[in-house]
Amino acid sequence: MPEVSRFYGIIIMMYWQEHNPPHFHAEYQGYKMVVNISTLETKGEFPKRAKALVFEWLSLHREELLKNWELALLSKPIESINPLD
Repeated sequence: MPEVSRFYGIIIMMYWQEHNPPHFHAEYQGYKMVVNISTLETKGEFPKRAKALVFEWLSLHREELLKNWELALLSKPIESINPLD
């Protein structure tokens, strides 16, 4: 699964040719969650502080994530997104 970004030990990834709705996968110290980019719904378990960091990052990069979603659907290379500073 292509890595989109990495910050504070959190890894953000997207699969190629994934199913709708637009979403990404996050991993942190053995925890995994899936985040819907549009509705912000999550599936999986994630520590509260790490989850807050993911949502802070998402708020800054939503448009880039949606662009990557479109690239993934077309089996094109996904672009890296800046980490949370």
